Amino acid sequence: MLMTTARAAYLQKIYREKYGSIGVVAGRYLGAGYSVEIMHPTRYGPIHIIARGNNTIMAIEVIDKPIKVTIDDVQRLINKAKLVKAKPILVLYSEGPTISDDVYRFCKENGVKVRRIRVEK
Repeated sequence: MLMTTARAAYLQKIYREKYGSIGVVAGRYLGAGYSVEIMHPTRYGPIHIIARGNNTIMAIEVIDKPIKVTIDDVQRLINKAKLVKAKPILVLYSEGPTISDDVYRFCKENGVKVRRIRVEK
């Protein structure tokens, strides 16, 4: 567990209550020292989280439903990230979503980082 300021811990709690799984992921980036913006609108739909810090901008898409991630989902994330000139990151929240080898390979070829966040119950 990272040491966070009281303000960051308070915002993590607020984000978790207001946005659910997206808020949990945003809180982790906030605790790591990034500034976060949640549900940034684009013409392809909202970017769940934009994290800025350490001279980088990241467009983070959180998938928390028990679905199989498709290449179309990843391509949509890439398009959204290009609009804000950010690095695309796909977060698979908990054990629900799955990703096939072909989709994972597509992510690697296009510079999309795939992260899985496990949740303690």
